[in-house]
Amino acid sequence: MIIDTHIHLDDVRYDDDFEDVLKRAYENNVERFIIPGADPSTLSKAVTIAQNHKNIYFSIGVHPYDMNDFNEEIFEQYIHHPKCVAIGECGMDYFRLEGTQEEKESEKKQQEKVFRAQIRLAKKYNKPLIIHIRDASHDAKMILLDEDASTVGGVLHCYNADEELLSLAKQNFYFGIGGVVTFSNAKKLINVLPKIPLEKLLIETDGPYLTPTPHRGKRNEPAYTSFVVEKISELLIIDRKEIEKITTTNAMNLFHIS
Repeated sequence: MIIDTHIHLDDVRYDDDFEDVLKRAYENNVERFIIPGADPSTLSKAVTIAQNHKNIYFSIGVHPYDMNDFNEEIFEQYIHHPKCVAIGECGMDYFRLEGTQEEKESEKKQQEKVFRAQIRLAKKYNKPLIIHIRDASHDAKMILLDEDASTVGGVLHCYNADEELLSLAKQNFYFGIGGVVTFSNAKKLINVLPKIPLEKLLIETDGPYLTPTPHRGKRNEPAYTSFVVEKISELLIIDRKEIEKITTTNAMNLFHIS
């Protein structure tokens, strides 16, 4: 089976056909789902979905874009829920930095503060991390090492193909691969994929975003992980069933789900 380790099922774009989305997923051998917490305002919806479906889990976190909404009390409220399997989506993202250099540096420092706080919560409650890194590879890596985040590990969600981050595989971190690997312009990821240890490979959609070929331009959904698995199988010259088996075992090991 396939475990979709990063799917925003709490997004409004799934509201009208939610059960049909799950049905198509099951038909394509996708049987477990993790909803990443990125925005505290939608967390209660993610929790409700997980409570109503035995094979759906959630994490609790604050995306760098929503760092001003970080509230440790919200974490304390949900962290002990039996369906909460991780801390995140958290991390560092410099892509949208705006303003003067001083303003940009101030935002970087605030992102770092919130990222460190979530790493410490992950360590406090022994939960793995779901990490978002964009245009901030070196800084994010240094923070993870400085905070000794290897004690809980985690996944580099939508791995950005930066080879500097590959060394984190030895620090108990996994690499989430999604629809980008099917893009014709994903040469960097395609070239680095064979360098990722198989025991550190995970499958994800990041739906409703990053829809794989041949459905680019449409809403992404868990069923489309089949295209991701097929592409990885093709690139690594490993049977797709073996890719499913490896990545499912990896996800179960990291998130402690069965």
